[in-house]
Amino acid sequence: MAAHDLIAAIATAPGRSGIGVIRLSGPGAPSLIEQIVGRPLQPRHATLADFRDRHGAPIDQGLALYFPAPHSYTGEDMLELQGHGGPVVLQLLLRRCLELGARVAEPGEFTKRAYLNDKLDLAQAESVADLIDATTAEAARCAVRSLHGIFSEQIHGLTRAMIELRALVEATLDFPEEEIDFLKQTDAAGRLRSLQQQLEAVLEASRQGSLLREGIHIVLAGPPNVGKSSLLNRMAGEELAIVTDIPGTTRDAIRQIIDVGGVPAHIIDTAGLRESEDLVEKLGIARTWSAIEKADLVLLLEEAARGETPEDRAILGQLPQHLPCLRVMNKVDLTDHPPAVEIQDGTTRVWLSAKTGAGIDLLREAVLKTVGWQSAGEGLYMARERHLQALKAAREHLQRASGQGQRPELFAEELRLAQEALSSITGEFTADDLLGEIFARFCIGK
Repeated sequence: MAAHDLIAAIATAPGRSGIGVIRLSGPGAPSLIEQIVGRPLQPRHATLADFRDRHGAPIDQGLALYFPAPHSYTGEDMLELQGHGGPVVLQLLLRRCLELGARVAEPGEFTKRAYLNDKLDLAQAESVADLIDATTAEAARCAVRSLHGIFSEQIHGLTRAMIELRALVEATLDFPEEEIDFLKQTDAAGRLRSLQQQLEAVLEASRQGSLLREGIHIVLAGPPNVGKSSLLNRMAGEELAIVTDIPGTTRDAIRQIIDVGGVPAHIIDTAGLRESEDLVEKLGIARTWSAIEKADLVLLLEEAARGETPEDRAILGQLPQHLPCLRVMNKVDLTDHPPAVEIQDGTTRVWLSAKTGAGIDLLREAVLKTVGWQSAGEGLYMARERHLQALKAAREHLQRASGQGQRPELFAEELRLAQEALSSITGEFTADDLLGEIFARFCIGK
């Protein structure tokens, strides 16, 4: 799987900027330096130089940095050309690199090479993309912790413990004539219980990290004119949706990502749910129900002064049974009811005013509690859905192993399968097609 060609890409975002960067990685980087810069470069030192075309005329002037293998991001010879950030000059410089034998890098290929050359494991490589895509400060901090290997260390610790337990169990298979019961003598059952507890702790932390990565998909639903658009504007801190007293003003879904206690929340303001003969409004209502089907949480808005209406009950009856729902009693500024959170018969009601902002913090807290968010901390790390699936698979295999105490061969096999599931997280057992899918989501130049 090792690469043997030279790749190049513009590493900075499209558009104009003060500085633009071209990255190259591969065995041909040293010879390319001579032809573009015109002289050798001291490793890991920034050198001011002219970047020249095939005729020796300068394309740009900037800093050149050379990182010889294996002490580079990819583990290969690498060159960075940091020039001016105009799109035209960057394209000219990239074209010069291609003339000299480089090819355009695929999305994520630099990080993929870092993984293939053992500079990063797969979980760390994925955290590079997560750090770039982070939408809140807490998500960025968790991605950095994963990049530094905090998540990988947890997985490696569990894997080592499984290997030790497997060795003990398989000793009974290798020496069946021995009368000593290795499993009882080494407390294999106790070790297994400890492994299960450690795995549960990692899984719980991973669920929290997954919330930071994926965010919460929240739909604002309710009849017309209950304040859905006002609530969106209040939570976002800006006027995103048009607010009027005319029923049916919101015809299509309005989406916005906001920060809820460090967790990214994808808020969707939808058309008011009611019977309508207006074709456009009916299409908007159909899209509302489609958004609700895909949501993690529904905020059902009602007017505090009116209480629950037949329309509210009809909407509640149509919501998916598995979908969490918070009842938001809006417009408390028109009543004597103070902002509050009330829980009765398993139903949570948040009393607030989207107009004045009273009770908005209570809503944020209720949202986080409903989706299972506990608290941000140093123990959290970024996790993806595939990580959660692998951890759950390992948990199932450990549970099966616990029922095989009298059959050591099956005990050992379940431990092996659990170990493989965990190792898929860091890439020790990973199919090539999965690698292609993971790195294809990266931006070009990373």
